[in-house]
Amino acid sequence: MNLTTARNELSVKGKNGIGFLLSAIIIWTIISILFSLSIEIQQKNMFMLFSTGLMFPLAVALSTLIKADWQLKNNPLGNLGLYLNLAQLIYFPIIVIGMVNSPEDAIALFAIITGAHFFPYGWFYRAKAYYVMAPVISVAIMLISFMLDGTNLWVIPVSFIAFLLCLIIWLTVDYKQKSKG
Repeated sequence: MNLTTARNELSVKGKNGIGFLLSAIIIWTIISILFSLSIEIQQKNMFMLFSTGLMFPLAVALSTLIKADWQLKNNPLGNLGLYLNLAQLIYFPIIVIGMVNSPEDAIALFAIITGAHFFPYGWFYRAKAYYVMAPVISVAIMLISFMLDGTNLWVIPVSFIAFLLCLIIWLTVDYKQKSKG
């Protein structure tokens, strides 16, 4: 199987990773609720990190529900998507520094890192949506965080959900085009 065929198979059978993005919507909804509560910012940040533990089980369940095969054992690139997702964890020290030095910025740092980590999925799934949305999300979240001055931080995760919805819609259109052709 050549590389282009392998990537096309990942895109169609894996449904462009939409199961993982649906899981992210649930996680970011939890984070939105947390950041709307009247609790200390340190607690919000800790619960935000804890909520990410739901990502993989939810992604597996939602991928099963939408009949997306994200493993593809016979595909030479089958596990690469998982590694790309796990690579995001390497950036968590940046979030921890934010939590310690500037707790109000931790949510923005987390959203920026999460948005930016979508970029290599453009290559992985041959999907322009990831290439475009990764920098759009990262820059937009940065700009939004500058406007918030440490207050109403719930706007950041709610905005991130809106970007995820746009990404999912674009990827769904892309998936449908590829599965027809």
